[in-house]
Amino acid sequence: MRFQSKAGTLESLQPVLRSARVLPQLRFTVAQWRADAAGLGARIRELGWPLLAVRSSALAEDSASGSLAGRFESVLRVPAAAVADAVTAVIASMADATGEVDPHNEVFVQPMLERVELAGVAFGQDPATGAPYYVLNYDDTSARTDSVTAGVSNQLRTRYIHHLAPVQPAPLGAVVALIEELRTLFGTAALDLEFAIADGGLVLLQVRPLLVPDAGVDTAAHRDMLGHIAAKIEQGRHPHPFLHGRRTVYGVMPDWNPAEIIGVRPKPLSLSLYRELVTDSIWAYQRHNYGYRNLRSFPLMLHFHGLPYIDVRVSFNSFVPRDIDGSLADKLVNYYVDRLLAAPNLHDKVEFEIVFSCYTLDLPERLARLSEAGFTPAEQQRLADSLRNLTNRIVDNDTGLWRSDRDKLAVLAARRDEILAADVDRVSRIYWLLEDCKRYGTLPFAGLARAGFIAVQMLRSLVAVGVLDRAAYDAFMNGLDTVSGQMTRDLIQLDRTTFLAKYGHLRPGTYDLLSPRYDEAPDLYFDWQRTVAEHAPAAPFALSLAQMRAISKLLAEHGLAHDVVGLFDFLQAGIELREYAKFVFCRNLSDAMSLFRELGREHGFSLDDMAYADIHCVHELYAAGVDPVALIGESIARGRQRYAESCQIVLPPLLSSPDDAFSFEMPATEPNFVTHRQVTAPVVSYRDRERLVGAIVAIPSADPGFDWLFSHDIAGFITAYGGANSHMAIRANELGLPAVIGAGEVLYGKWSAARMLNVDCANRRVEVLS
Repeated sequence: MRFQSKAGTLESLQPVLRSARVLPQLRFTVAQWRADAAGLGARIRELGWPLLAVRSSALAEDSASGSLAGRFESVLRVPAAAVADAVTAVIASMADATGEVDPHNEVFVQPMLERVELAGVAFGQDPATGAPYYVLNYDDTSARTDSVTAGVSNQLRTRYIHHLAPVQPAPLGAVVALIEELRTLFGTAALDLEFAIADGGLVLLQVRPLLVPDAGVDTAAHRDMLGHIAAKIEQGRHPHPFLHGRRTVYGVMPDWNPAEIIGVRPKPLSLSLYRELVTDSIWAYQRHNYGYRNLRSFPLMLHFHGLPYIDVRVSFNSFVPRDIDGSLADKLVNYYVDRLLAAPNLHDKVEFEIVFSCYTLDLPERLARLSEAGFTPAEQQRLADSLRNLTNRIVDNDTGLWRSDRDKLAVLAARRDEILAADVDRVSRIYWLLEDCKRYGTLPFAGLARAGFIAVQMLRSLVAVGVLDRAAYDAFMNGLDTVSGQMTRDLIQLDRTTFLAKYGHLRPGTYDLLSPRYDEAPDLYFDWQRTVAEHAPAAPFALSLAQMRAISKLLAEHGLAHDVVGLFDFLQAGIELREYAKFVFCRNLSDAMSLFRELGREHGFSLDDMAYADIHCVHELYAAGVDPVALIGESIARGRQRYAESCQIVLPPLLSSPDDAFSFEMPATEPNFVTHRQVTAPVVSYRDRERLVGAIVAIPSADPGFDWLFSHDIAGFITAYGGANSHMAIRANELGLPAVIGAGEVLYGKWSAARMLNVDCANRRVEVLS
């Protein structure tokens, strides 16, 4: 078969389609309507359809060069008596820029579907890559056939099903069968169709060609890649001799949030840098140093053909205090994993909502919910005692572990100057910048991040027990003096050269070589002629005498080794130092990346080439006498191949079953709302630098490299990835900016495509206005 007009294609399918039915229709051209509107109206009424759907079938629609989807009007639920007005509206929507309508354009009328159980849109291939997935976007909560195409539902669901998936989920298996029949009839999988399940049967409402890139993907080879992923997931469903918990799951957000920091499809250099500096071993050294279990031989992050995922069982083991015995540790890890499986929307909030990793003033109340999972009062008390001792060691006024981590940052800065001034080759500089970055940068940063998390948890617990209210919480956060706040002030006060000397090493996408540093493209990020608006000073944070007495009493009752002043000193230092540590270690990382780029240029490789290399080639160049061109070239070639594979694979944010590799629903994540403010503003991409002022800015992640946005007086921002304790969450709190962080791919896609949003953080609502 071949594609015709929208109405013509449906008409030709009606007698041959077996897997679904096609509604009857009456179609006519614009010229025919103009010549005999009364006669056509009478014919339509004679059909006896109580309600009608009046739809366009323009010559330009559904062509090989473009679908023009949604360009022209469709009028639904039209009484037969009102059909003339509906046809007139549809014809008017097909007018060109001069107001003329091609007389050969068509309009067609069909009976309106009633008792719709499910309706949606399906693609025969992944529309972004052409990979062999059926992609179904549907709504099973509305009685409308157009809730997906009109964007009127907040309950849309998206499912990916591989062409060779072993199992088809009901009732979507019938839709897959329809796509496969159409694929046979038209000789292509590049199909875009609208469907509905009504009166117990499947109805094809429209089918047209799908414009997709030619990915050149071999379906069988693609299935084999997914088979490897499925096998790895299956391995994780079994016990491990050196881990507590009967099984694991894999996620893109729990613990060190790779989706937030390097993205869900990082270039090979980004992935290898993050593994080297954080997730292979540094993360585990920090946890063990701070009193948790020893996981030093376990990498926290693995990857599935280049897509990074956290091994959640390993993560949950690392939050068990080292003095908790085997049986209770097993019980805890199993409970944590089961909680995540029962509430997968918490995958970016595991430390706030699932794991007990530190002592807070509301911990006994939170631990009480363990009774429902079979934990005895003695087990709950033992965990509370262990977490109290661990927390006291970390936050002690005089000997707190975070203090020694803070001091290491000065060592990093001093050694960096020595490395850059030394008479050594470029490879040696890269090697030692990264080695020092681990020992004196990311290791203490991990500790300070732990202190910062405990500080936020402790502050939240003061609200939970009623000593502080939300306004006081916001006032405390607004009073913080973070690096980001200093940068905003310095942009006003410092000259360009001094400012870039201090902040020039930062870049959006901290681990992304293709993202220019501030000092490499300063005009891209900053408007040097515009004065940054001063934010109105926030209400100062202050404790009343009654609050101080209440807090002092609580600290004593809970056995926490702090006085009130010492506690708030820690709360401030914990949050501020976390951001400062990131700022400091990023300089080593950024300088090493710049030198790595120059190393490539020296040997004939472009900037783009070097983004595909693995940083471990630097280790080999430092430790062996080898041909650098051959070594780097081989690394780049492998990286390009692996990245091409990464781009062909789609996976959900949480993997719990081998079947998830082949068929899964993309969940709508529960976002993190920051502040209690509300804003209505236009939505712009962070790339649209001319329209940032007064806008809600859409950015992919909560990476600190996006700090430059705050110099543009934005109204708020939304991110696809990021947690409640991410850098940008802290920054939004500090500035009092309404923000929605970690919306997930589905909601972020919907909100970032809108023109105008209302963001109501207090009520945790985002409304698309246009």
